[in-house]
Amino acid sequence: MSNPEINEQVQEVLDKLRPFLLRDGGDCELVDVEDGIVKLRLLGACGSCPSSTITLKAGIERALLEEVPGIIEVEQVF
Repeated sequence: MSNPEINEQVQEVLDKLRPFLLRDGGDCELVDVEDGIVKLRLLGACGSCPSSTITLKAGIERALLEEVPGIIEVEQVF
């Protein structure tokens, strides 16, 4: 079951990253956080971009690991 406090912290980090995604025509949506794994849906240009895995792992995951205690991984859901 999701923890509302962790979901809120994750959403705050995503809100900080959102302008960078929007600038490139994309966005992301928090689907769930379960057992430290953040599940995200990439939207717009990010959904079909060949670099989306890099964006997800090197950008979004790195920021979440640094800023939200208990996060261990970020996964993309379709």
